[in-house]
Amino acid sequence: MPSSTKIAIVAALEREVWPLVKDWPASRREYGGRWFKFFEKERLVLVCGGMGPEAARRAAEAIISLYQPELVISTGFAGGLDPALQAGHTLTPRHVIDACDGSRTDSGTGEGVLVSFETIADVEQKAKLAKAYGAQAVDMEAAAVARAAEAHGVRFLACKVISDANDSLMPPVGRFIGEGGRFQAFKFIAYVAFR
Repeated sequence: MPSSTKIAIVAALEREVWPLVKDWPASRREYGGRWFKFFEKERLVLVCGGMGPEAARRAAEAIISLYQPELVISTGFAGGLDPALQAGHTLTPRHVIDACDGSRTDSGTGEGVLVSFETIADVEQKAKLAKAYGAQAVDMEAAAVARAAEAHGVRFLACKVISDANDSLMPPVGRFIGEGGRFQAFKFIAYVAFR
């Protein structure tokens, strides 16, 4: 068990972080009846848990329990809610809000608000979330990771890259999220190809 690990990073999909971890040594470890792939480099460890809050929670619990980090970072893609945030912009929010129950995590650093929603938000949902929470971006996982970190007394931070602007219409990606939060890319490609 790497006792020198101080920073844990939780992402949904490997493709979100591949440029970062492509040269990092990887290992598979079991936690809670599920196998996770961990990428490690120096004092960092990263796990990709799958899409959605439940997958993120399980991955966060695994990385916290197995590596005992001092800081947990939720990273990956988020949808823009603020018209000023276009694809490619980054956001390190001070506050993360869970839209399911309204709970709020203050990271103590950064600025702005990220709201976690249970599904990929469409344009109409994005407008409602922006108004209801004063949020600049929406994701599916950060609140679950924040809750796991808080339960273990570990500092939390989110750092997201905007994948789509507030007025961008996303394909119905939610139907292609399989068991354990895995994205079913081939089914999605077939859907897009035959539209």
